[in-house]
Amino acid sequence: MLMRLLAALTTLLTFSGALRAETLTIAANAVPHAEILEFVRPQLRAEGIDLQIKVFTDYVQPNLVVEEKQIDCNYFQHRPYLDAFNREHGTHLVAVPNSEVHIEPFGGYSRKIRSVAELRVGANVAVPNDPSNSARALILLQKQGLLALRDPNNISATAHDVVSNPKHLHIRELEAATLPRVLDDVDLALINTNYALAAGLNPKRDALFIEGPNSPYANLVAARPDNVNSASIRKLAAALRTPAVRAFIEDHYHGAVIPAF
Repeated sequence: MLMRLLAALTTLLTFSGALRAETLTIAANAVPHAEILEFVRPQLRAEGIDLQIKVFTDYVQPNLVVEEKQIDCNYFQHRPYLDAFNREHGTHLVAVPNSEVHIEPFGGYSRKIRSVAELRVGANVAVPNDPSNSARALILLQKQGLLALRDPNNISATAHDVVSNPKHLHIRELEAATLPRVLDDVDLALINTNYALAAGLNPKRDALFIEGPNSPYANLVAARPDNVNSASIRKLAAALRTPAVRAFIEDHYHGAVIPAF
């Protein structure tokens, strides 16, 4: 009888704990964002937060669903992209304070050449078509000596800012998610690391060149002005910046993803 009462009490306490858990929804790309979020879910659960992760494959919908209050926050982008997205779409999303988690070094990939020196005159080079990552690609091409920009540090640069293109490269702007799929069709593609990893590319092994760790493109959590300072989102940001998460990133991605804290 006593054992049955204890079992019933345990069940009741577990059920009560589940009732008290606050649901927090977050939009993320699959790799590495959702993987990192899955790693912190148990910690957040212990703090009374039921983290529901919604995976998206693009860079547009994760912001729109937060703006439209379908989802609480997102984790997939860096601040330059967030700022450019707000300007372009008239959205009002904000970065969660102290939520920078990781950097995905941006890289150049090819199945036709083994070094930048082999890049032919008139080569086709694919870059992301969103403003911040397009500028990021141009800056990286400049660092490889393939072109020159009017302002070499302008993280908002466009093709109109190219002042020298000695190899007459044809820059093709495509949706970031499609870039791994066009590698057979272009001479060089500059690919965000999350899409490279999802396509089975290893940035440390397969990239012809790659960004260094000193980057303004740290991926962070974004939310709306009405909920950015909520207790649950503050707990999420804190959970994503622990020594355990740093170790997870370092051990799991082997330098393809770098902690930003």
